[in-house]
Amino acid sequence: MLCDFTHDHKGERLRGVCGGGGPSGVTAVVLHGAGDSSMESLLPVVREFVDRDCRGVAFDFSGHGGSTGTLGESSLRRRFEQAVAVIDAYAGTEGPLVLVGFSMSGQTVADLVAHYGDRVAALGRCAPTVYAADAWGVPFGKGNGQFSRIIRRPDSWRDAPALRALRAYEGRAVLAVPGTDAVIPAAVTESVQDALTSRSQYTRLDLPDAQHRLGTWFRDHGEDRQRFVRAVLTGLDGRGWSATHAWVARQVGSGRTVAHSRFLSGGWSSQMRRLTLDDGAELVQRTFVKPFFRRHGPGLLAREASVLRQLAGQGGIPAPALVAVDATAEHCDHPTLLMSALPGGVRVDEDEDDLERRLDLLAAQLVRIHGVVPDERPRTYQAWTSPEHVRAPDGPLWERAVDVIRRDPPPYAGRFLHRDFHPGNVLFTGAGSALRIAGVVDWVEASWGPADLDVAHCSTALALLHGPAYGWDFRRRYEAQGGHGLGDHPAHLYWRLLDALHYCPDAAKLAGPWRELGRDDLTPEVLAGRLEAYVDGLLREYD
Repeated sequence: MLCDFTHDHKGERLRGVCGGGGPSGVTAVVLHGAGDSSMESLLPVVREFVDRDCRGVAFDFSGHGGSTGTLGESSLRRRFEQAVAVIDAYAGTEGPLVLVGFSMSGQTVADLVAHYGDRVAALGRCAPTVYAADAWGVPFGKGNGQFSRIIRRPDSWRDAPALRALRAYEGRAVLAVPGTDAVIPAAVTESVQDALTSRSQYTRLDLPDAQHRLGTWFRDHGEDRQRFVRAVLTGLDGRGWSATHAWVARQVGSGRTVAHSRFLSGGWSSQMRRLTLDDGAELVQRTFVKPFFRRHGPGLLAREASVLRQLAGQGGIPAPALVAVDATAEHCDHPTLLMSALPGGVRVDEDEDDLERRLDLLAAQLVRIHGVVPDERPRTYQAWTSPEHVRAPDGPLWERAVDVIRRDPPPYAGRFLHRDFHPGNVLFTGAGSALRIAGVVDWVEASWGPADLDVAHCSTALALLHGPAYGWDFRRRYEAQGGHGLGDHPAHLYWRLLDALHYCPDAAKLAGPWRELGRDDLTPEVLAGRLEAYVDGLLREYD
């Protein structure tokens, strides 16, 4: 049962409802959007949480519904402050919080995540948006003032602090996406998804027949409303990770437990965590959460498990040892693989004392990988782009580059490929003359194909990470370390451009994990310039 309340806050009277509760102590806070929205259409959602033994809380922001105040005087800051005041008054200061925000309140939910930290156990974000930092304290006005100018500035949301808060969040998160949304640009939705998949236990709920106002949709469509609430509350006792935690506990064996879990930066396709057991042993857990990789998880993780088994005992290939795999998520919340932890760390800095030696070590390591003769060949390589899919900038340089990959793939002598070999997947120990490669990780794309393709992929990464000259030069380093079998000029150019053009027009996507590791200098502008210069240099040298 929900009871009405009126809460006084800084001269405003906020009308709301609260009620329910259970032994879990969970409180679900449901927040409406902007414009003429109010909590009224969201009451069925609140009751759905209450029916599942949660305490439910909802209220009208000032200027909305039954609350006082005017909408034009409100702001994102005031919405956040009002939400905190209501939560502290009606959800107490302890117990897990479930935060559900519609449209504009997607921003408020992110602000609350930053405020309440680990107390937030689950998020439900429904057609949400985020805003530029300089919009936060500006009154909404009447649609033609400073707030409107800020949010209409192209791409103003891309560096929103809300996205940083969501990237750091590690609990349960459900993103409800309508089939048609005339209010929130698709790019905003994808950025929110990318942020949530960084660390959270993420699920996307697509509602193909719905439009932007999902509160109204859930009010009128009980099955979708129930599905949404069930999804938000899944595995809440483990912040959404209950099934995965239970599976890992079974793999580590009786009498051993996970004492500590630490998120590892630098991943892009998957979430990586280092698990420390109570006896001091360490493991690494790979989890596919992003929708694309989750769909392909069974094939990717089954292949990685097979490759790790084959690499066990291979001299000169410091790969992790397989512990267990649940490729189909039969037992886990997401497709998951458990492996041994390797020493060392990723090095993407530009330390001049070590950089040259690191690059020679990379080349030598790749030569050894290409020397592997597997008992069972992995699948044939897959190209990551094609002439039809390249989204290169306009201009003769790019037209020329795309024309090169319109040719048929050159013949090649097949070799065992890592297929995603670059500095972000190599672990180093030591410094100076003691610098060594201690591990090569991320074998999910292992393939059979031309050595040129691995050389090309590492070259592209080096060109973006350290500058075009390092990319151009990697073939020489590879061959100086004993590598052979690379194609002649036309053939090698084909493989180089097939890889490089995969990163058009958004080379910044590749560098996201590198920025997490401290390379803040790798801005989109820098990376775009380096990619263009790298491609131009390849055409000059090989075409």
